Amino acid sequence: MALCRAWRTLFIFLLPLIFTLPLLLSVFELHQKPIQQEQKRNFPNKSDHLILGPAAGQGLPKRLQCEGLKAMNLIILPSSQKNLDTSEKVSFVSVFTVYNSSHRTEVESINENFDSKVIVGRTSYTRTERSMAILKTFINFIQVSMPRSCIFLLTDPAAELTIERNNVTLFPILGDYARGQLMLQRIRSYIVFLESRLQQKYEMQNSINHYIFTDSDVAIVNDLGHLFKNYPDFHLALTFRNNKDQPLNSGFIAVRGTPDGIRKSKIFLEEVLETYSSKYINASRMLGDQLALAWVVRSHLSFITEHFRKPEAFSAEIKGASVLFLPCAIFNWTPPEGAGQFHGMPLNVQVRHKF
Repeated sequence: MALCRAWRTLFIFLLPLIFTLPLLLSVFELHQKPIQQEQKRNFPNKSDHLILGPAAGQGLPKRLQCEGLKAMNLIILPSSQKNLDTSEKVSFVSVFTVYNSSHRTEVESINENFDSKVIVGRTSYTRTERSMAILKTFINFIQVSMPRSCIFLLTDPAAELTIERNNVTLFPILGDYARGQLMLQRIRSYIVFLESRLQQKYEMQNSINHYIFTDSDVAIVNDLGHLFKNYPDFHLALTFRNNKDQPLNSGFIAVRGTPDGIRKSKIFLEEVLETYSSKYINASRMLGDQLALAWVVRSHLSFITEHFRKPEAFSAEIKGASVLFLPCAIFNWTPPEGAGQFHGMPLNVQVRHKF
């Protein structure tokens, strides 16, 4: 009798626990899920995510490992790389200007302190000094990687700019170089430059000069002449990335130096300019040309978005021009880690953007 009473008391005590235990477990699991999701969100398993670690490239596979100014491993060059014939060469073209006091608008003078210093490492620069240091680095990389190449700097005739370097030519072009209009002016300057090349028919009969239009903050880390050999049929080359709104980066455009290549590239850029002026004139400083470029390409190639998802080169025809699309991951690579967090460059990169 006493034993039955004890079992009954134990059963009455355990009965509420049996019903409440699943509820307690579900509440505990519910609290755990947000924590796990937050951890996954903050620390995705990607090799190019922000890395809090030591010097550039240390411990990361397939990236350029550095120790001070010395590279500890080698960049991988394409096995199928072909050199250009002696009758062909590649020139680089970039829009560059410095903003003197005469260039400042009243709004720019209010919003920006042009005389302020910029600290890079332990060195202090004015804005003009910093721009010139970037330009010098841009020229140095080209002259080491492609010593036969010439460099054309499309610039404002009013700018107080002097460059005393071998194979570097200033090419003044009238236009509006205000900061807010610079991307629009860049396309105009490219078109004017290509038109000037078409007028030099005698020069093109004796040799072929291909052109690569880039930003002035890129580092050419390999001889790019192989592009024009490995892909012999393109007129114009653009770089793409898997980005829904801005799939094309205007910081690298290659033009084949034949009369047909220059003419068709000029016509293509004229359509980009018209699109920029009519649809994206109010876009932010650095966005308008890329939005216009994407709009023009998508208006002619409805299937193009699928190709942007894979970092593989492909070609397509746009209004009679053969356009080669090259992956930014190789030909226009930008460090993904953020400012001050550069942790090595992938070994297959040929052009690094924003050094």
